[in-house]
Amino acid sequence: MDAMDHGPSVIPRALATEAVHAGREDLAGLGLHAPPLDLSTTYPSYDARAEAARIDEFATTGARLDGPPVYARLDNPTVARFEDALARLEGAEAAVAFASGMAALTAVLLARASQGLRHVVAVRPLYGCSDHLLDAGLLGTEVTWTDPAGVADALRPDTGLVVVESPANPTLAEADIRALAHSCGSVPLLVDNTFATPVLQRPVEQGARIVLHSATKYLGGHGDVMGGVVACDEEFARTLRQIRFATGGVLHPLAGYLLLRGLSTLPVRVRAASSTAAELVRRLATDPRIARVHYPRIGGAMIAFEVYGDPHDVIAGVRLITPAVSLGSVDTLIQHPASISHRIVAEGDRRSAGVSDRLLRMSVGLEDVEDLWRDLTRALSAPPAGALSAPPAGALSAPPAGSLHAAAPAASGRPVAMPRPAGR
Repeated sequence: MDAMDHGPSVIPRALATEAVHAGREDLAGLGLHAPPLDLSTTYPSYDARAEAARIDEFATTGARLDGPPVYARLDNPTVARFEDALARLEGAEAAVAFASGMAALTAVLLARASQGLRHVVAVRPLYGCSDHLLDAGLLGTEVTWTDPAGVADALRPDTGLVVVESPANPTLAEADIRALAHSCGSVPLLVDNTFATPVLQRPVEQGARIVLHSATKYLGGHGDVMGGVVACDEEFARTLRQIRFATGGVLHPLAGYLLLRGLSTLPVRVRAASSTAAELVRRLATDPRIARVHYPRIGGAMIAFEVYGDPHDVIAGVRLITPAVSLGSVDTLIQHPASISHRIVAEGDRRSAGVSDRLLRMSVGLEDVEDLWRDLTRALSAPPAGALSAPPAGALSAPPAGSLHAAAPAASGRPVAMPRPAGR
């Protein structure tokens, strides 16, 4: 995964090098060092006939136009740099950016529905708003929820998409992407790669045809920009560009600029935060106040753990760690999924997907591990002496059946906590 190949005439480059240089190769020739920020909403032209022909071409093909974009809802040079760079990091032909991760998912669903393929097969857990968008049928889609082993049987002639998030939000359960892609047959597999980023996995290499990111998270990396992006083949990208133009879910150029800058430090940030997260997992695994720890085999900076005490006390007790939704920032965040990020998912569906009422999700940042541990251990409430019985029903739900893995042993000796016996 560390080497990137861009054709027979280009020497493969390591991921860290690609993250710094992708989307910026022309800068020296332009006499620039930093990428330019183009804030134009419209672009002048004195040849209306030529502009009409270019607009007709976009309406027909969805391909990027040669020359100025005509109008910012059609394209933007700064955003295009981010798209090119992200596509390279994911090993995809193209990428299309949107105003948010949800706007990106919406565009994908509309693209498939426009071809009469309104049925979606999805694997829980997903990000709560993704779950809601599918389950509520807000876009006229119909969803069948299944485990990974049931994907093939759930497919129908009108199935346009199979959706999985791996590692999943918030349980960090993992899916066998290659096996899922095989089960999908000709139906595109969409993998939400927000938690892993291309630093830890590239789903396209495992057979996925669509890769989704909430760019707000690790790609931006500093908690100050919102965006979404879809990496895919050029044919599907053309449809997505047309939908973005028609629906208006465009990424602001300043956001594109910040996201491109974020990519340059993505490998360093993910690897540093992952190292800290692994150490916190090791300590949480032996803490008697912790019932269970979830941590993916591929590693990463996300941790989920279930407490014997009241999770709301932990949220209220942190001081260095920020109690807030979102993730992937340089600072550490913690939240209670059942109350916030997955509140919109029906309680029964949450619990069956392993999202218990005592589950906390933590996005580990770049602080020193000792400072983080000191803050976390102070916030953890030791259970009362007479309350060391099993948690309420559903609080320590087992992971969904199938090939998802939660709290599973990791390769290469990576420390991962296994469930503690009930009643501890």
